[in-house]
Amino acid sequence: MKKYIFTAGILSSLLTLLIFSSCSDILDVNAYSKITNEGIEDSDKGADMWVMGAYNGLSRMYVYDEFPRSIELDNDYVTGPSWAFGELGAGNFQGATNQSDAVWKLSYDLINRTNEAIYHIEKMGNVTEAARNNCLGELYFLQAYGYFLLVRAYGEVPIFEMSINQGNDPNQPRQPIPVVYAHIIDLLKNAKEMIYKNTSSSYKEGRVSAGAAASLLAKVYATIASAAMPSGTVYVKGGVPFSMNGSVKVFTQPQTLTIEKQQVAGYETFDYLAYYTLARDIAKDIVVSKLYGDHELIPYSILWKKAGRTSKEHFFALQTKSGDDYYGALFSRAYVGQIVNGYVPNGGGLSHGLRDHWYKLFENQDLRITEGVMHRFVRQSDISWNGGGYYPNTDEWKLKARGLDPANNKVADPVAPFNDGRDYRSGTGEQYLAYTTKYTDVTDRSLTRTDAMMPLLRYADVVLIYAEASNEVDGLNNDALNALNAVRTRSNATPRWFGSSEDGGIESKEAFRSAVLEERAMEFALESDRRWDLIRWGIYLGVMNGIGTVDEINTIKMREAKHLLYPIPQDEMLTNQAITENNPGWK
Repeated sequence: MKKYIFTAGILSSLLTLLIFSSCSDILDVNAYSKITNEGIEDSDKGADMWVMGAYNGLSRMYVYDEFPRSIELDNDYVTGPSWAFGELGAGNFQGATNQSDAVWKLSYDLINRTNEAIYHIEKMGNVTEAARNNCLGELYFLQAYGYFLLVRAYGEVPIFEMSINQGNDPNQPRQPIPVVYAHIIDLLKNAKEMIYKNTSSSYKEGRVSAGAAASLLAKVYATIASAAMPSGTVYVKGGVPFSMNGSVKVFTQPQTLTIEKQQVAGYETFDYLAYYTLARDIAKDIVVSKLYGDHELIPYSILWKKAGRTSKEHFFALQTKSGDDYYGALFSRAYVGQIVNGYVPNGGGLSHGLRDHWYKLFENQDLRITEGVMHRFVRQSDISWNGGGYYPNTDEWKLKARGLDPANNKVADPVAPFNDGRDYRSGTGEQYLAYTTKYTDVTDRSLTRTDAMMPLLRYADVVLIYAEASNEVDGLNNDALNALNAVRTRSNATPRWFGSSEDGGIESKEAFRSAVLEERAMEFALESDRRWDLIRWGIYLGVMNGIGTVDEINTIKMREAKHLLYPIPQDEMLTNQAITENNPGWK
């Protein structure tokens, strides 16, 4: 398949390698050929070319590592050294590098590209009805995704009905949050009916399906509902991360914080129960009735493998190309490390991890930590003394990695993979975090840019949305419980049950609500979801400030009311004459 470059118009690349589930054929890129906008034929193929060009707006988000850090680094469970977390992870959203600006600028770039493609496809006269609907539906989906990123991050934002290329005045005022959501919902309602289901003979693996559009709509409804809920109790495990025993830092067990949610500003006019009912109903259509295609939770053994990059669960994901300077994944280096000759070289990443409190959410047998966390790692600085690192720094792993008991007596030999002759050590510093293995299965991990996949929306998400919404509408019920347990048992976690909290059961709507939120924290770690769950539930400040000023590796976690929204980029404030005030607390 050829990659085309536009010589005119707004699209820099017509064929993108940003697709929505695994499709190796699409990643086979041959020689470049150049055409103009007017050179695209009026046909099904031509319409599809416009769509694939619009996808390049998503690819652009991840080229320079602006994404996912701009939507990932600010939450309670993620952490990393100051040199890697920079300003955003420490709450400095308006620092020298303005890391949060990428959400505004690149989301609007995506929206502009979709508007341009919609304009050209609507003018075509030789496109079959089914192909036209599918192409437009995909563009509506992409545009809705862009606006969803924006409204969650900034609150009120401008709406652009057409591209700047087609004469849209760039000086657009911010629209109220309900108006923005009405636009998103309208786009997704159309998209879910227009895009091919993955069961259709016309559906092509590697493209977004109707199920993805329906699932994003369910997530939008749940976001509105939880944000609009005027009051409620949420239990979150966290709190103060460590105590000092003299000069020794001792990690704490997560404490259960009882937080009274705050209604999110701008959502006051929504009927939260009505939107939870909408979320429940469409999620049920997807999960139970299978009205939008054949989607399922795939086995954990392949979930994060190349073999698992399938539309059955990963129906909206960033696919990348190994070694490509533009389409190669840069984010994976920070999450799992670049591995050269068996170790992470200086500057090779392995810098973004998860906190000790997150790791302690899990049962010992849960696959999301037994297989989903990198327990062994070697850095270039370890080579000189034939060492390596292990995580977590507990007696159990001390025995596995070193063969030592709690009193440092040699009682056994190290077990695989620690039996390679290296001297493995652990600690409480910034180099000993819970690093995920989600992004390790790539063609060549020694490269700076790999073919790691970044999930943007998974089937597991809508399953947990169904559990959440069903509980809020109907109270404790078996349908909600079964949905929650479907995600848990996939990872070998013990099923939850209704019963006395003293016996470990779930005995109230509030307890179930909190169990779903905790499950989301475990399931979607480092998938750019956690901050937005805390924000929509109105518990962000309570959870973040419950940690104290810093976490266990001294990453600043203290937050103020201004952190509930990102600041509008300063150059937007200077050039857009219709926006005269920034979000509260930002200059």
